[in-house]
Amino acid sequence: MFKINPYRPGAGLMPTYLAGRDEDIQNVEQMFDALTMNIPTQSIIFSGLRGVGKTVLLNKLQKIAEDKDIFCKHIEVEERNDFVSQIASCSQAFLRKVSAKEKFKNLIQKPLDAIKALVVSFDPNDNTFSLSLQERELYKSTNLTQSLSEVFTTIGETASKSETPICFFIDEIQYMKAKELGALIAALHRTNQLGYPVMVIGAGLPKIYKMLSDEKSYSERLFLYKEVDSLTEEQSRKAVEEPVKRFGVSYTEEAICKIINITKGYPFFIQQLCQIIYQRVDGKIVQLSDVEKAIPVFFDTLDNGFFKVRYERCAESDKKFIFAMVRCGELPCTISNVAKNLHKSVNSISTTRALLISKGIIYPIRYKELDFTVPEFSGFIQRLDEYRQWCDEVRSE
Repeated sequence: MFKINPYRPGAGLMPTYLAGRDEDIQNVEQMFDALTMNIPTQSIIFSGLRGVGKTVLLNKLQKIAEDKDIFCKHIEVEERNDFVSQIASCSQAFLRKVSAKEKFKNLIQKPLDAIKALVVSFDPNDNTFSLSLQERELYKSTNLTQSLSEVFTTIGETASKSETPICFFIDEIQYMKAKELGALIAALHRTNQLGYPVMVIGAGLPKIYKMLSDEKSYSERLFLYKEVDSLTEEQSRKAVEEPVKRFGVSYTEEAICKIINITKGYPFFIQQLCQIIYQRVDGKIVQLSDVEKAIPVFFDTLDNGFFKVRYERCAESDKKFIFAMVRCGELPCTISNVAKNLHKSVNSISTTRALLISKGIIYPIRYKELDFTVPEFSGFIQRLDEYRQWCDEVRSE
């Protein structure tokens, strides 16, 4: 029998009650207000581990921006996707919106030419513009930074004159290619210098801070950085209790404490565990015993979905590196300890380290220390037969 369940675990799914992000939302709302007044404002980068709700926060902020008549587009960067084609498509969509008003049609040609130059030069799969060979040569450019800056400044000028501010929401920034990220930073920087109402709100894994600073030293002044972390105890309580109040259901104190202890306050974990608990409970009060019965199902669900999908992206050498990290016992761990557990030199495992960082499985912390981007991933590894077999093999060597 179908039962309405108010908990919504999933990639970027908006929970029925968004806990713990009020301060971030209020701060960004004020920045949106400045943007609508044609006052340039800093762009924002949210970083955090998997499952802390970065995408949910982005989606919430986009809805607020749209309600304030800010032109918004969401871009999800993927390893195999071309960022240039996505930003060009979003810019074209902005021009279509502006051109719908007769008095602004004269503002379109200059940014349209800039977009053509960007696409013709840097989008290998372009089928957007039907141009002759002569026209294509006209729009040809060899400098991505220059081309993207031209797009941003021209749409920024149009945004200012048409009183239509722009905000691009970019998720999974860590998958951007270095030259694309550098070009984006430079383009946004130039647009801000000219006072145009264009901003970016991005989200990604913790390594994006280093990526941004490596590309452009001034990125630290260009962006407002905000870490999205697990929820506090009070916030976690609200995430557990608020969704079921409308159904007249409540949790005992012991049940709530157990949920917080198991989930460590990670929003996705709270949604997943509470969904399982609520689905199985018939009464109006959730007891500690209800939580304890759901825990094995909770870990099984995570192991076969949230954790497994990331683990299966790893090659054999990646897996052994991960096993060696877990065998360190305490995370974050140093690269030298990982090498020691693998009976190899640090230099010989540096390529695997770089690949795992690139895949978004691990990230560097401080000097030569590493941790997993997925909360509680080490517990999942410890539950694997492969890991236990590897440990036995290592001990017998």
